[in-house]
Amino acid sequence: MPAKSRFTRLDAFTKTVEDARIRTTSGGIVTIASLLVVLYLVWGEWADYRRIVVHPELIVDKGRGEKMEIHLNVSFPRVPCELLSLDVMDVSGEIQTGVVSGVNKVRLAPVSEGGQMIDMKALELHSAEEIALHLDPEYCGQCYGAPAPLNAIKAGCCNTCDEVREAYASVSWAFGRGENVEQCEREGYADRLDTQRKEGCRIEGGIRVNKVVGNFHIAPGRSFSNGNMHVHDLNNYFESPVEGGHTFSHKVHHLRFGPQLSDDVTKRLGGKVMPWTNHHLNPLDDTQQFTDDAAYNYMYFVKVVSTAYFPLGWEHKPEMSSKQGEIPDELISIGAYGHGDDGSVETHQYSVTSHKRSLSGGDDSAEGHKEKLHAKGGIPGVFFSYDISPMKVINREERTKTFSGFLTGICAVIGGTLTVAAAIDRAMYEGAMRVKKIHQT
Repeated sequence: MPAKSRFTRLDAFTKTVEDARIRTTSGGIVTIASLLVVLYLVWGEWADYRRIVVHPELIVDKGRGEKMEIHLNVSFPRVPCELLSLDVMDVSGEIQTGVVSGVNKVRLAPVSEGGQMIDMKALELHSAEEIALHLDPEYCGQCYGAPAPLNAIKAGCCNTCDEVREAYASVSWAFGRGENVEQCEREGYADRLDTQRKEGCRIEGGIRVNKVVGNFHIAPGRSFSNGNMHVHDLNNYFESPVEGGHTFSHKVHHLRFGPQLSDDVTKRLGGKVMPWTNHHLNPLDDTQQFTDDAAYNYMYFVKVVSTAYFPLGWEHKPEMSSKQGEIPDELISIGAYGHGDDGSVETHQYSVTSHKRSLSGGDDSAEGHKEKLHAKGGIPGVFFSYDISPMKVINREERTKTFSGFLTGICAVIGGTLTVAAAIDRAMYEGAMRVKKIHQT
């Protein structure tokens, strides 16, 4: 017998002699069943350890001097593209009129003809080739008393109908159909406008704005400032030869603030039945409004909440891509803003309420609300007023448990299962022995 060491008295795992052990059939069955249970529970612990969840956090938004992208796709079946203008303005005093950068106007066939998109080659009301046709190199068109636009083809001149229109807008003059304007008569502006009267238009693309309170709107005619007022040239809109005139019935196919998470991410983070939707839904998507009144105004009041998405392991990477801080906003293409090199995304959620009214004034007696009165006057169109929330939502990917928690769970599964199995086997053995004794007596 080997000599006892000083640790013998501390042994908590006393041993039994092999000859004193009894192996039974029921014990073998319990052992196999317990091993299967252990394998199943260990697999569950592993799946739980590998599972990724999104933990939302609410903090105060401390960003300053930031920009925000607005992506829109809106159709107007009863207003031609030539009459529509997209303007942006905010409380900082910045105004973008007649936005064209990053935005496309797509001509649509009349509703009676299906409303499908017209060939892209026919999008321009007057192409550059036609504008330059038969012009003498020394030609300098007059601006009819208005100052020549700064971006004119030839400095100090108005050589095209568009430049005359822009010159008129700079001094807040209404333009109309361009009668007695030599450049517009040469280009056939009025005739071409009339050929598009029955068409619709879809405005799609993205714009970049300051992250402050502001609004963007789609209204008819060129816009200009008259004192402290922002007005539009509405002559061509209201003086329409089309039966029924133009109206601002519209459909918002898509409207979002900031980039959208990819479908792969939302599906990977979602369950078996529904994808993960805690990021942001766009409540205005597929919204439709109809009216037969030309003097009608639609207003959407949007509350924007900054939202960040940080992928798994983001804490071990740079806080955010430095690209946006080093490169001027003008050099970052529309759609690339908000994406970090480390997979993080800075975007926005929003909620919205809407209001509509006739510019003719009156009340809502037709809808059973005589007490509700509407102011008279205004600009027909679709207006989106957005406000920025001071709070920010952070959606952070995390595992449900740490690796140490996974190992602890494995030990608990094995120990607990074997303990329960031993108790069951002991109970079965004791029961069988008692039954045997009863039969012997």
